[in-house]
Amino acid sequence: MRILHIIATLAPQAGGPSNSVRRILTAYPGIGSGGEVVTLDDPDEQFLRDISFPVHALGPVSTRFGFSRRLIPWLIANRDRFDGVVVHGLWQYLGYAVRRAINGRKPYLVFTHGMLDPYFRRAHPFKHIKKTLYWLLNEYWVLRNAHRVLFTSEGEAVNAAKSFWPHRWRASVVPYGATAPSGDPAVLVESFLREHPELRKPDGRPRPYLLFLGRIHAKKGCDHLLEAFAKIASRVPDLQLVFAGPDGAAATGLSKASASNMGTSGLKSALVAEAKRLGLAHRVHWTGMLEGDQKWGAFHGCEAFCLPSHQENFGIAVAEALACGKPVLISDKVDIWKEILHDRAAFVGHDNVAGAVSTLESWISLPASERAAMGARALQCFRSRYDMQANASGIVEAFNQAIATKSGKRAVRAEAKLPAL
Repeated sequence: MRILHIIATLAPQAGGPSNSVRRILTAYPGIGSGGEVVTLDDPDEQFLRDISFPVHALGPVSTRFGFSRRLIPWLIANRDRFDGVVVHGLWQYLGYAVRRAINGRKPYLVFTHGMLDPYFRRAHPFKHIKKTLYWLLNEYWVLRNAHRVLFTSEGEAVNAAKSFWPHRWRASVVPYGATAPSGDPAVLVESFLREHPELRKPDGRPRPYLLFLGRIHAKKGCDHLLEAFAKIASRVPDLQLVFAGPDGAAATGLSKASASNMGTSGLKSALVAEAKRLGLAHRVHWTGMLEGDQKWGAFHGCEAFCLPSHQENFGIAVAEALACGKPVLISDKVDIWKEILHDRAAFVGHDNVAGAVSTLESWISLPASERAAMGARALQCFRSRYDMQANASGIVEAFNQAIATKSGKRAVRAEAKLPAL
């Protein structure tokens, strides 16, 4: 099966959607399928040069809406090469273009990537009013005409129905996944610490640390994590807090167009100042974005992974932490929290300071033996729930069903036209 994915940007700094597309396309050959990607990135972007699958960069575009005169003509010219199309995200020109060029000719799926969560209505009420108009004009029809609308968890699917009316779609849950890291964990940790020697003790041993890895963004609850850490810091004087991730367009190294596609927040400077005010500047560390061995070394070296997010339809970094055998301290707005809690690999709190404090206190109160057991359960949770090939297989299966359904309808129509014997 040959599948086309359409997404605004493949920039690694863009977070979950971009990274999920990269993983899906990498997983396809393992299940006998293949794919290509259309993006609105500038074709000269450095991050496009090391990608192993075909990418058609039709940018640059000048706004986050992503209007491109080239997109619809490209889709019309190339649609017959593919068995189906996957649209990633909402509120952009991409969905309209697929309606115009693909609908009725090829089955298409829509990955909403959490963009229908009621959190955004509460956090941005005026923007929600503008979205409601666009919903009636376009997005409702994009989702209604899709063969399937894909959600990464049952929680996301339930929440999506609360944001806009009317809503009507055929939903499927296809969990994100992650790829377990290869290589010796000890070597990976050493690679990370070599670049960040401030995380070593004077005798060379690593300091214990909690890890946040993702965009430094208000939605992620970074401010709550910092405040919660301040409240428990005196009880664990050697424990450090590491924030790993990009912040703001200036820190990404992207073109202006691609930075517009991914969105930025510029929160880091405020958090650095707050850590200094709290007297914790020497215990809170900022690594910037980590990739490859550096990223996996940070995961393997941490005590636990923290994500007190206000909205997270999945959280790829959560699955990556589990893949490294690390317990996760998360909020109940991370939509896969119930499954991980069921597997006893997480501590879960509300998405506020008290909730973050609760998860940190639960962690630091555990004896070493219980922490080790929780880490073992984290790895088992990953293996049973979040292997990346399950995601890719779910997409292929959705298209198989669409093709079978279409073939069945054709057969019924053909039979109806046969003369009676």
